[in-house]
Amino acid sequence: MRILGIDPGSTVTGYGVLEQARGGVAHVAHGTLRAPRGTGVGPRLAAIQHALVEVIELHRPDVAVVEQIFVAASPKAALVLGQARGVALAAVASAGVPLVEYGAKQIKQAATGSGAAAKKDVQTMVRRLLALERRPAADAADALAAALCHANAGPLGAAAASARRSRAPRSRASRFVLRRAP
Repeated sequence: MRILGIDPGSTVTGYGVLEQARGGVAHVAHGTLRAPRGTGVGPRLAAIQHALVEVIELHRPDVAVVEQIFVAASPKAALVLGQARGVALAAVASAGVPLVEYGAKQIKQAATGSGAAAKKDVQTMVRRLLALERRPAADAADALAAALCHANAGPLGAAAASARRSRAPRSRASRFVLRRAP
């Protein structure tokens, strides 16, 4: 099973791809998608969505994992993060890839053994667990940790996650009809 982890952000979105087989989990790819600087929120979100669609088309995941929404320190930060998260969810849904969500503490617990781990600890443990040459960028490490969380969920964790899973229709046909105004 190929797992895509996504760590959405309005300027930088991290992604990580793992391949899970009977023998364990193998690293496939990871990276960060950076929105163009000096543009408005619309063009930044469009660039992130376009890049995520390309990642999905390239790696063909069987499932995508995104961190559940959480309460941010400020309303503005929560709004911006929500917009970036919405773009990620839309990219996954439009590709017809099943989506699973886990809480931030659950993802950190799976990667580090502690639900309160710092970003640097997540980076270090992801590097060790996947035998990477160097520590991945923080956003990519968070995405890989989300994918690891799903890979390690096991039958009981996967059953609980499937209760939170949303499936998009496999058809790419749009349900909306655009009409020109007279």
